[in-house]
Amino acid sequence: MPKHEALPPQIEQFIHDNPQGVLTSFRRNGMPQLSIVTVYPRDGGVGISITETRMKFKNLLRDPRCSLLISHADWWSGFLVFEGRAELTHSGNADPETLRVARRHIFSATTRRRSRNWEEYDRITAVDKCVAMVLRPDHVYGTALAKMREAAAK
Repeated sequence: MPKHEALPPQIEQFIHDNPQGVLTSFRRNGMPQLSIVTVYPRDGGVGISITETRMKFKNLLRDPRCSLLISHADWWSGFLVFEGRAELTHSGNADPETLRVARRHIFSATTRRRSRNWEEYDRITAVDKCVAMVLRPDHVYGTALAKMREAAAK
């Protein structure tokens, strides 16, 4: 598995502190589709759990370009937008063991806990056709960046 450059620690912390976001993918007709998702820092990007049965997955298979808005819970204390391409680990491109491990990592990262029964979790995620997505940003912007720079300058 290739090693990726980590996100700056302040950005990783922002993601940890604000684990929900809005993912934008693109429909076949070019119009954006927005989806609420759970997020976590992963492999130099933002990890997201989705399923193969949702339109966002189908959109991202066809066109991996996407953006993700992560905002502070009060919406006014800062936000970040990540733009890039989705990397998807799913039943159509990964061997069962790689997919099983990726799904377990999603659970542990997004819930910040371990499953009490991994075998049951594996069965449920296989039935749900869970997908491990990573968005490694080409561009990041948002008001939280200025606040991070201000904090670093102090």
